[in-house]
Amino acid sequence: MLTDTSLTSNGRFIKKKLRQMIRRPIYDFAAVFRHLTSPLSTSSRFLFYSSSEHEARKPIVSNPKSPIGSPTRVQKLIASQSDPLLAKEIFDYASQQPNFRHSRSSHLILILKLGRGRYFNLIDDVLAKHRSSGYPLTGEIFTYLIKVYAEAKLPEKVLSTFYKMLEFNFTPQPKHLNRILDVLVSHRGYLQKAFELFKSSRLHGVMPNTRSYNLLMQAFCLNDDLSIAYQLFGKMLERDVVPDVDSYKILIQGFCRKGQVNGAMELLDDMLNKGFVPDRLSYTTLLNSLCRKTQLREAYKLLCRMKLKGCNPDLVHYNTMILGFCREDRAMDARKVLDDMLSNGCSPNSVSYRTLIGGLCDQGMFDEGKKYLEEMISKGFSPHFSVSNCLVKGFCSFGKVEEACDVVEVVMKNGETLHSDTWEMVIPLICNEDESEKIKLFLEDAVKEEITGDTRIVDVGIGLGSYLSSKLQMKRKNARERRRHL
Repeated sequence: MLTDTSLTSNGRFIKKKLRQMIRRPIYDFAAVFRHLTSPLSTSSRFLFYSSSEHEARKPIVSNPKSPIGSPTRVQKLIASQSDPLLAKEIFDYASQQPNFRHSRSSHLILILKLGRGRYFNLIDDVLAKHRSSGYPLTGEIFTYLIKVYAEAKLPEKVLSTFYKMLEFNFTPQPKHLNRILDVLVSHRGYLQKAFELFKSSRLHGVMPNTRSYNLLMQAFCLNDDLSIAYQLFGKMLERDVVPDVDSYKILIQGFCRKGQVNGAMELLDDMLNKGFVPDRLSYTTLLNSLCRKTQLREAYKLLCRMKLKGCNPDLVHYNTMILGFCREDRAMDARKVLDDMLSNGCSPNSVSYRTLIGGLCDQGMFDEGKKYLEEMISKGFSPHFSVSNCLVKGFCSFGKVEEACDVVEVVMKNGETLHSDTWEMVIPLICNEDESEKIKLFLEDAVKEEITGDTRIVDVGIGLGSYLSSKLQMKRKNARERRRHL
């Protein structure tokens, strides 16, 4: 009785013999195939069986009319070859045998092998054999061919595949056209050829779809040809090709890139009227463009409309608005946006706070800025050294020494770093002139590592921090005592 053990043993033996034959300097394909199809012992006759079924294994009987076995066996032998030329020779040898017909998969596998081995001149021969084999032509083989040339970065060959399909009396499908267009527009200098193919495709019975238009619109926008992209959008509507969210997004970004934000807003309105829900990137692009054009009222209205139109504003949208208001010295409006974030369940991040504090400092609202610094630290965010430096400089410029020192203390207690400029402003306000040598020693101990470049950041030493804190407490105590004696 045949067992799994005997099957495994015989399988290993035959595979070993095949490997030995294939490794010979002169390939004797006839010997290989004779070994494949020679009469086997009773135990090995049923070696090749179907493993796709979970039922009882059924033997596969070789084609009795073919002297070299079944197309499946030949296909596996071709697939197992690492050398594309050897795979091609096996393919050719099998093709010459009477009553033999390659499987469709053998053609596809060989095309991929030859393409990845860059034996492009041999691919046409495989195509001709596929054509004469009697198989009905499908788009799969041309999909493989486009894939091969795309991987090899040969846009001219990719383009020629379209006409090869026509030569084989096969009408390309929109997916073939789109893949070819995608490859062409990704190569510098091939945009015009892609456009010409797109325009002529209808003459060959290929109807471009939404993806086709999107590919070209995107390419022309990136090429700074917004007018052509917009004309293509109009052609879509004329030819009853329905634009999608990507179609609008491509044009909105194109208009914003050219600074034509009003045109982008018209597209957004058209998009919303037709029931499309813009994606987050489209809103981000519009908000940023409106803010740069200082159309802050329109930008804020758009931010409020987002939620009503099914797209909740996220951190990027809110931060864009905060930055827009701060750039125009409208920090109080930026503060309102921060409050909106919290009420809508969107938590600010360190960028939100840093931008707002910077905007408040630019307008001289240092007390408000200090409140947001404390809020920022309480939420676990690490303030950039520029934030504390901006606040300290502002307080010092108005003679508010205690407030400046409060900022330093808050930052130090949180274990954060201070800029050397900050120390240069604070130390003279706290210490007496006769203590300069002592301060110099503390500063030398405080600097753990000088960071190269233009950052000039120092880590605060424990000794300097403790010393300055004690000096500040002493100053405050003396000030209280003076007030009591008045």
